[in-house]
Amino acid sequence: MTTFSPYPDVAIPNTDLWSFLFQRHRDFPDTQTLLTDASTGRSYTFADARKLGLHFGRCLQQQWNWQKGDVMTVFSSNAIDLPPIIWGAIAVGGVVSPLNPAFSAKDLAHYLKDSKSRAVVTQRAQYPVVVEAAQKAGLDASRIIVIDGPSPVLWQSNAALIPDGEYSTPHRPPITDPKKDLVFLVYSSGTTGLPKGVMLSHTNIVANLIQSAAVDDGVLTHQDRTLACLPFFHIYGLTYLVNYGAFMGMSTYIMPRFNLEQFCQTIQKHRITYAYTVPPVILQLLENPKAIQYDLSSIRMFKCSAAPLSRQLIQSLKTKFSIDVRQAYGMSECSPCTHLQTWQEAREHPGVAGRLIPNMVAKYVPIEGEKKTTNAPTEGELWVKGPNVFLGYFNNPTATAESFSPDGFYKTGDVGYEDPNGHFVITDRVKELIKYNGFQVPPAELEGILLGHPAVADVAVVGIPVGQAGSELPRAYVRTRAREQAHEQTGRDIQQFVKERVASYKQLRGGVVFVEAIPRNPSGKILRRELRRGNSSKI
Repeated sequence: MTTFSPYPDVAIPNTDLWSFLFQRHRDFPDTQTLLTDASTGRSYTFADARKLGLHFGRCLQQQWNWQKGDVMTVFSSNAIDLPPIIWGAIAVGGVVSPLNPAFSAKDLAHYLKDSKSRAVVTQRAQYPVVVEAAQKAGLDASRIIVIDGPSPVLWQSNAALIPDGEYSTPHRPPITDPKKDLVFLVYSSGTTGLPKGVMLSHTNIVANLIQSAAVDDGVLTHQDRTLACLPFFHIYGLTYLVNYGAFMGMSTYIMPRFNLEQFCQTIQKHRITYAYTVPPVILQLLENPKAIQYDLSSIRMFKCSAAPLSRQLIQSLKTKFSIDVRQAYGMSECSPCTHLQTWQEAREHPGVAGRLIPNMVAKYVPIEGEKKTTNAPTEGELWVKGPNVFLGYFNNPTATAESFSPDGFYKTGDVGYEDPNGHFVITDRVKELIKYNGFQVPPAELEGILLGHPAVADVAVVGIPVGQAGSELPRAYVRTRAREQAHEQTGRDIQQFVKERVASYKQLRGGVVFVEAIPRNPSGKILRRELRRGNSSKI
């Protein structure tokens, strides 16, 4: 089944990301505060960010003869100086490759070699790991830029010390073909196999910003204040917290990482109006009794993505805090967004991922070997095509070819269907579907049901092989709300709870296992492979 976006196509300019953000007509002044450190209050205006970015890019050119296409790795927690550094690198034609600062030196060395990185931006806390990784990768230690300490590149974090007139004239980046020239090299989350370098062009990112703005339709403006607690190294944070905020002129308050009390304090103190979240953030807000002590009434809406959020949690948040949640769907390969709820849809249709954004086409392709049930919606693997879809995997033509259909659709690997209102309902990943006696069991569906049980605080469902050819039994790994609830009778109650709500083949025949925590990656996705390997602390 092929479906089209319900929105009219929007014009995508043939321009680079720097020019799109900093050299266009805007509805806000140069003095608009763009970035603020949530802890210290240090801030940059739009003019500051532009000047700092150009200064950094010029330093790269003068000191290292930086060329178009050179890769700069960012290995750091969130910081107010990162966005100007990122913009500065792309202003001179560089490609930015953000990575998780929790990686080991061995992992980092792999990415440095794979991307052919010419420099690494980091902080003092990560410096020892970066030095070790650089040595393994054959990168000279002089190419390590420490943004909160001594650095070989003249990085100036005080815009006031840079002469106003030095970078006041229009700047032209060396980008000749925005549709093909890379701006970001991000690595896939790697839930299976080695992560692959996702090549995103200037047009990919510019398109996704415009597509998102078309769905927002003026509801978000430069008068909004947003909170950046999700990692900049993830495509969700990179596109929306770094670039969409600058595009819209919103004031973004930056936290190094998520911390519940700081999250709530910042909302209360700065009257944050819009916040980007993931399901674990919502869970903590609902579970931690400290959250209710703060005034969160300034929030107009949460946006939640990166993993499915159940209708149960959405309703609980609305009841407890009077906060609505809009959901979106996407992935690194799509810059990232393909589906997005409007603000009104979030209130009227909770629990779905939204409708296809402008300029996109989708297919729902039948899953090979799947048995159909008469009452079930027609599900399929989602394939998409649009200007925000990536160019391919870096130095991996085989993976690239396997990921695209002959007619140019990207195979997302996600399973779902469109409901009667055109909203995308995710059921699961193709590779994560549990196959029970020929039937496909979607873990996400069971997890949504399980979160409705009063004893379940967090949960993940995986398939356990039973010795039969390709058959698995669904098993739930559960974190209970109270430790004393983790006993055999609770397990039986949970199994019965699910049994009463699902078809026979979806029952928890693999049982219930109680664990200390559900393993997730930084963006909130469940690491099911860790559970299959037994790499979790059981109670």
